[in-house]
Amino acid sequence: MSDATVPDTVLHVGGASPYGVVVGHGLADRLPGILGPGVERVALLYAGELGALADPLVDVLVQHYEVLALGLPDGERAKTAPVAADCWEALGEAGFTRSDAVVTVGGGATTDLGGFVAATWLRGVRVVHVPTTVLGMVDAAVGGKTGINTGAGKNLVGSFHEPAGVLCDLDLLRTLPRAELVSGLGEVVKCGFIADPVILDLVESTDPDSLDADSPVLRELVERAIRVKIDVVVADLKETGGVDGHPGREVLNYGHTLAHAIERTSDYSVRHGEAVAIGCVYVAELSARAGTLAPSVVARHRAALQRVGLPVTYSGATFEDLHDAMKIDKKSRGSQLRFVVIDDIAAPRILAGPSEDDLRAAHAAITGE
Repeated sequence: MSDATVPDTVLHVGGASPYGVVVGHGLADRLPGILGPGVERVALLYAGELGALADPLVDVLVQHYEVLALGLPDGERAKTAPVAADCWEALGEAGFTRSDAVVTVGGGATTDLGGFVAATWLRGVRVVHVPTTVLGMVDAAVGGKTGINTGAGKNLVGSFHEPAGVLCDLDLLRTLPRAELVSGLGEVVKCGFIADPVILDLVESTDPDSLDADSPVLRELVERAIRVKIDVVVADLKETGGVDGHPGREVLNYGHTLAHAIERTSDYSVRHGEAVAIGCVYVAELSARAGTLAPSVVARHRAALQRVGLPVTYSGATFEDLHDAMKIDKKSRGSQLRFVVIDDIAAPRILAGPSEDDLRAAHAAITGE
């Protein structure tokens, strides 16, 4: 069991709409304080498979508010326009006003969809995220990006809408399937390569089987990854660009150009963190072929990701299919592909318009062809 004597960690997100990200155990009682005064109704948007996992939050909320519980489809199936429209209709029927609020409980897909509903209902109401996966804690819940998918690609429709707060209750990870916990580590390891090498040191020196809800190392990994994201989004909330050659918020998309293509061509049967892991190896191979990344760092990508149980190869789609899907990526400009790459650990930049020969060679490196 977790050590109740360890205090909660509050990570502050600055900027025009500051808020806190709380990391700890048993955080449900903090929810009313984050929602603030004046809220009468709360819409609880939760992933349908969670069931009893959301009960402690419901118990707290019903003591203070009228609660509208809205179950969502599981995973990426939640992130569609029809699901968002159903939520809007429910909010309208329940008489939600601008002073009311949304609480999301679930993984990254639930957070993205719930945040989008909050951003668009009455042009924006308060939202508090309670992520129930490692992926949700370190990625979707922090930074204010919301979105839904379309037939053309992932997250192409969305809005920036910062939460009133985020509760990363590590107790919620206890029932998380092992494969989902491992998937979330894809985003954590990514943060090690783009900004915080201590993450890599921790991964490389820790028995991966010991990483669970009560692991102090997992907690440190989660907190470090969240800090990486906070530092990036505070400096560049709306992805307008960094300074001195830094990609700005785009750096968080390290590995994601191929990852989103893998997700789309596999009809989202590949988990997001798994796809990110493969995508990180792909861009490392791409950088090596461009002559800017040492082979030893490419090898470190493979070793660190494999150590925690993530895939580093993929043969589920042809180069042509993946290349076509990558052209829809949000970082593309016109017909030119753009990738976040690194020249070394914590030294990211943008690689624009790599040659097709290099793209194909990097693909061959992750397929073993």
